[in-house]
Amino acid sequence: MTERQLIEACLNHDRRAQHLLYERYCKAMYTIAYRITGDFELAGETLQDAFLLVFRHLANFEGRSTLGAWIKTIVVRTAVRKAERRAPLPDELDLRKDPGHLDWGGSGLDIEYLEKAILTLPDGYRTVFVLAEIEGYTHREIADLLGISEGTSKSQLWGAKKKLQTKLRGMMAGG
Repeated sequence: MTERQLIEACLNHDRRAQHLLYERYCKAMYTIAYRITGDFELAGETLQDAFLLVFRHLANFEGRSTLGAWIKTIVVRTAVRKAERRAPLPDELDLRKDPGHLDWGGSGLDIEYLEKAILTLPDGYRTVFVLAEIEGYTHREIADLLGISEGTSKSQLWGAKKKLQTKLRGMMAGG
């Protein structure tokens, strides 16, 4: 079934098509929600709320992007709102200290170490890191999504990288 056919079937309240749309995107969207919220239960709530919004507003999808990209935007915004309710973004950092390239502590970095380290970041740092480094959003896009300045987005990313660098060095050293 093509994307357009799937959308049309969903708009016609075809339950099989709705289930197919959900199944097609749920794993990737859950991963994004989990990376932003850092909590399995909250990611599940995010996914449920986001897909309710998807189905409620599917008629508004204009096709300027892929359906997956449109759904991803809804999931990211929903996850950010849920994560914000738990804890606000940390204050902006002073980037003058050392905003340069960060050494990630050597080669041979295991993705499992990185995932664990990302989950230990404070909510604001984790959200910006995931959006910028994993999802590829620009600082302008992150600022718009989160309602912060570009400078705050940049400082959050810098802080996240600095914390990850320290955490990963400790993990790789057996700490």
